[in-house]
Amino acid sequence: MKKQPEITEKTRQMFIEVFCELYSQKPIEKISIREIANKSGYNRSTFYQYFADIYELLDSVENDLLNDIKKELANKELSMHTVQDALYCLDKREHLLVLSALLGDYGSTRFLKRIKKEITLHQLELDVPQNHSFTPYLIEFYLTTSLSLFRLWLQRQKDLSSEEFFKLVENLYSRGITPYFKE
Repeated sequence: MKKQPEITEKTRQMFIEVFCELYSQKPIEKISIREIANKSGYNRSTFYQYFADIYELLDSVENDLLNDIKKELANKELSMHTVQDALYCLDKREHLLVLSALLGDYGSTRFLKRIKKEITLHQLELDVPQNHSFTPYLIEFYLTTSLSLFRLWLQRQKDLSSEEFFKLVENLYSRGITPYFKE
């Protein structure tokens, strides 16, 4: 007897949600399959029907999110002029749990590297010198700063509206931090 696709996806999604909750609270090395299965309401053998181990689950979570970014950008027919365009695609309620885990205190730098790898130089309309020795540093600064600010915003429970946050990031790049200092 074959399982219904809706039930299969619901079960898979439950494992992902529980994993993300746990990964937001502790390092991946401290998360067990038994814990994920118990909190999901399933047994370990059911977990293994979906994932070989916790690291395959992590890969799946990362891949799903990166694919969502690509689809969102393609659907909006946006060229990724800025990292903010990509981050704007992530500013969705359905991504919040996953992002809080992947970009949280116990998240891996590997995911940040994967995002940066997805955003290639030709996708960014940065007016930086091509093939100059410090160009990679400028790009790294731009990408890392944007991702770090987005991470902080999530950690602060989105204490600014989306519009305020993206405007702040844009202003920081265009005008710098000096206008925000007290005189």
